[in-house]
Amino acid sequence: MSLHLRAALMGDLKKVLAQEAKAAEQAVMAGVRQATDGLKLELRGQVTTAGLGQRLANTWRAQVFPKGGTSLNAAGYIWSKAPAIVGAFAHGAVIRSSKGFYLAIPTPAAGKMAMGKRITPEKWEQAHGKRLRFVYRRGAVSLLVADDMRAKTGKRGGFANASASAMRTGRGLTTVPIFLLVPQVTLAKRFDIDTASNKWIGLLPGLVLQNWHEGTEAK
Repeated sequence: MSLHLRAALMGDLKKVLAQEAKAAEQAVMAGVRQATDGLKLELRGQVTTAGLGQRLANTWRAQVFPKGGTSLNAAGYIWSKAPAIVGAFAHGAVIRSSKGFYLAIPTPAAGKMAMGKRITPEKWEQAHGKRLRFVYRRGAVSLLVADDMRAKTGKRGGFANASASAMRTGRGLTTVPIFLLVPQVTLAKRFDIDTASNKWIGLLPGLVLQNWHEGTEAK
């Protein structure tokens, strides 16, 4: 074999190896991206299936590194922007009042705050201009109730403060439970993050090979 021929073969071999290395990097990057997105979507699906809403589901985010280009060392990172809430439902938790008293659980009669803010006894009292009354019930859930309320008419229903005339006559006045008071709330495990993660880690080699073969066929 002449030196010229050997040099030509080495040049072709280096070119082929470079092409294969690039194909490998692209396949790894594509496989990692598919696995990362797949896990993110599965975790979001766990949240919505548990009935906790799309807003919490969308707190699951994902990023693939490197952000630009390709690499055999590509990696995917997945996180939640609400780690405390997600963690509580992923592992189960007992929630107690930070002040050592009761947790106030709003009833439907409590209504909602503007901009989706969480309703609390203090905020309810400020919004309605009246005090809630504590009702202790032995062997049952205690209550915070609102006295002198009247039922609203119309499709939405609900309750409102009684008018001056209703207060004078007492007609249509009622006492409405606004909050349930409990010493603690136990959250059952609703998510299985570890099983979902292990599943997509196991799928990753196959995804890389699939992308490698597709890239080779495309050439």
